[in-house]
Amino acid sequence: MKLDELVAIDIHTHAEEPCCGPRDDGYDEFQAGMAKYFKNPAGHKGMLPTVEETAFYYRERKIGCVIFPVDAERETGFRRYENEEVARIAAENSDIMIPFASIDPAKGRVGAREARRLMREFGVKGFKFHPTMQGFYPNDRMAYPLYEAIAEEGAISLFHTGQTGVGAGLRGGMGMRLKFSNPLHLDDVAVDFPDMPIILAHPSFPWQEEALSVATHKPNVYIDMSGWSPKYFPPILVQYANTILRTKMLFGSDWPAITPDRWLADFEKIDIRDEVRPLILKENARALLKL
Repeated sequence: MKLDELVAIDIHTHAEEPCCGPRDDGYDEFQAGMAKYFKNPAGHKGMLPTVEETAFYYRERKIGCVIFPVDAERETGFRRYENEEVARIAAENSDIMIPFASIDPAKGRVGAREARRLMREFGVKGFKFHPTMQGFYPNDRMAYPLYEAIAEEGAISLFHTGQTGVGAGLRGGMGMRLKFSNPLHLDDVAVDFPDMPIILAHPSFPWQEEALSVATHKPNVYIDMSGWSPKYFPPILVQYANTILRTKMLFGSDWPAITPDRWLADFEKIDIRDEVRPLILKENARALLKL
């Protein structure tokens, strides 16, 4: 990865399309709901990008990207995109891609063993957790064996926080409960794993101040600004990004729900200081990922 040639590093992109053949029951409805919420046709049948297509898209734009699947099989019934497959494709596109993985923490020590193997044998640099989709509180001790493995190997944990478009507008929210994604639950994790970098993904509506509080108080906690167009960022998020959290804010798009083209265009229009923009777009991620 030629970092000096990159204009940005997107810390939050998804490997969405199932790798296992036909889509599972309910998957089309799930993606159609996402497409409607984000006003983006990417979720419609046949229109989700493959990981290879994602690499091509980002390479054209000279943007590095962290990519991951989401293991929510237990709660959603949707088979996960195999971590090994995502990591393999990322390795083939290592000029532009960095692999993260996803493991449902309910898998306990089996999941911890898988995590160690992925980090040691496949070069996985971090793990994505989605408490709303996976149905768990981040500070549930059930998840700690997995966190221990991640922390001991020096990798990163990235957690969905707040309410974004997942399940929005669908009957019963597709069974997804927002309470699990309050960022305050991650304060316990930051205390118990003080050397494990933790990223709070998205503006954490309706708990934005809780997220800013945790990131301010705990040195190992960062915030990625994905999942929302910057034009909708709450003023307090912009204020903190410009000041005391300027080295802890990270560009993320939430591809393919939000494209980096859209995110970056809207980011240009908000009141971010000139000296802070390169930190958010690339330099903070570069330091965190140790690139």
